[in-house]
Amino acid sequence: MSKRPFAPATAVVAALFALAGLAAGCTSGASATTDTTAVAKPKTFSVTAAQRARLTVVTLADTTFRPSLEVTGTVAFNGDHSTQVLAPISGPVTRLLVNTGSEVKPGTPMAAVSSPDFASAVSDYRKAEDASRNAQRILTLDEQLYKNDALARSDLDQARTDASQAAADVDAAIQQLRALGVSDSTIAAMRGGSLTGAVEGMIRAPIAGVVVEKLVNPGQLLQAGSTPTFTVADLSTMWVMASVYPSDLALVHEGEAARIYTDASPVPVRGRVDYVAALVDPGTKATAVRIVADNAARLLKRDMFVRVDIESRDARKGIVIPAAALLRDEDNLPFVFVAMPDGSFARRRITYGYRVGDSYQVTSGLAAGDKVVADGALFIQFAESQ
Repeated sequence: MSKRPFAPATAVVAALFALAGLAAGCTSGASATTDTTAVAKPKTFSVTAAQRARLTVVTLADTTFRPSLEVTGTVAFNGDHSTQVLAPISGPVTRLLVNTGSEVKPGTPMAAVSSPDFASAVSDYRKAEDASRNAQRILTLDEQLYKNDALARSDLDQARTDASQAAADVDAAIQQLRALGVSDSTIAAMRGGSLTGAVEGMIRAPIAGVVVEKLVNPGQLLQAGSTPTFTVADLSTMWVMASVYPSDLALVHEGEAARIYTDASPVPVRGRVDYVAALVDPGTKATAVRIVADNAARLLKRDMFVRVDIESRDARKGIVIPAAALLRDEDNLPFVFVAMPDGSFARRRITYGYRVGDSYQVTSGLAAGDKVVADGALFIQFAESQ
């Protein structure tokens, strides 16, 4: 008897929970429907007339363009106009005659070396010169005797052969001195007898350029043919070594123009593609591309990291958008703002390809006739997020 009054209340409560669950289910269904509609309908954003007047809206059209490939590269000395100077003679360095940064010409003395090899070469030259003079003197006497019928013809021929061989020995000794760095003026002084003192061995510049590395010091012992002493490079041009992957390789050909960008200057450095390798790197599967860059301003330095735009010579047709129109969303995906007929702006997801000067090639997402925001697109993105 005491429990009967509570039975109806329990039923009412149960009914109320059932109605609440039904209502919740209806609300959830309506919410899902609303969310689906929101996803399907593109979001638009409107601006005031004053703000719209500051926006630049461009109408897209099919156009012919030459794409450019963006790659990174590393600067190196021009291998055709730079060299490492090896010691031509053995012995200790006695004096350094140039330093890093010195301008040199072919034959400029760079270091003096006290070398027994050099002393032997000078001795061989002097012996050959003495032998040649003696052979020439004998030939002159034999020719005089032959004219007076006091010498056989065979003896005269032998004297001529001896004089010719002695002259050849002198020429060989002179070439040996030149190979060891002796200048022609010093050799001429030696032949004329005006040079009587000791002749130092010299390391001379093989090409014109700048001494970019000094690899020896006074007193250091050199080994002929193996010890590097200096590096000389002509810095008027430099090489930029870049890597191009197979998907972009069709854009790159020898002779194409390139622009090199560095943090050292806002103005790009001009260059041209000089060589496209015939093999790929086994590790990266990329192809090495060499660019010869003008370096009159000395902006490019060896091992500098640079950005390179290679301008393709092959014309293509398609749609391009200004670089200012290209934005990225929260997921780092590219999009643009498209002007709608009602005056608002909507996001449009796109995919893009190669760079074309200050524009980008669009591969999907836009068509001719679409109107996109260029200057001011970043403002709309910021205002939209507020």
